[in-house]
Amino acid sequence: MILPYKGQYPKIDETAYISDDVVISGDVTIGKYSSIWFKTVIRGDVSPTYIGDHVNIQDQSMLHQSPNQPLILEDGVSVGHQVLLHSAIIRKNALIGMGTTILDGAEIGENAFIGAGSLIPPGKKIPPNTLAFGRPAKVIRELNDEDYQELERVRETYIEKGQVYKKLQDQGDTP
Repeated sequence: MILPYKGQYPKIDETAYISDDVVISGDVTIGKYSSIWFKTVIRGDVSPTYIGDHVNIQDQSMLHQSPNQPLILEDGVSVGHQVLLHSAIIRKNALIGMGTTILDGAEIGENAFIGAGSLIPPGKKIPPNTLAFGRPAKVIRELNDEDYQELERVRETYIEKGQVYKKLQDQGDTP
């Protein structure tokens, strides 16, 4: 369901895959080859939400904002299942693990890997190229080659999978 809010319509690139049971409303921009998966809600009814190219937002995630605090996901970000993002900045190629909550003013660095179930409190900064985990999250270590390969595998898998589902959707054979 794609809905306007006070005259603001979501702007979704034609190459993006949006599951039929997703709700997207208001001032939301979604870039090229991004994918928004089953039962996700993205409300742009308080401040803008910007989702870059090659981003995947997995099943049952919730994206929202506070006044004058946009939510920004740069290119290549992977957001795991049941993640809550609220007025934060997620830098390029970061991976946010399943069940994580990231709150207002937090910033996740480029290529950062946030472990499943983590809590990033308001204003917390996670440095680039690190693994952070916990409630509240703490930096555990620098990423290694295996971590970078996993970030790339997830990103590429969701780009490919999103295009398969989009083709089915475009043919009227919605999964």
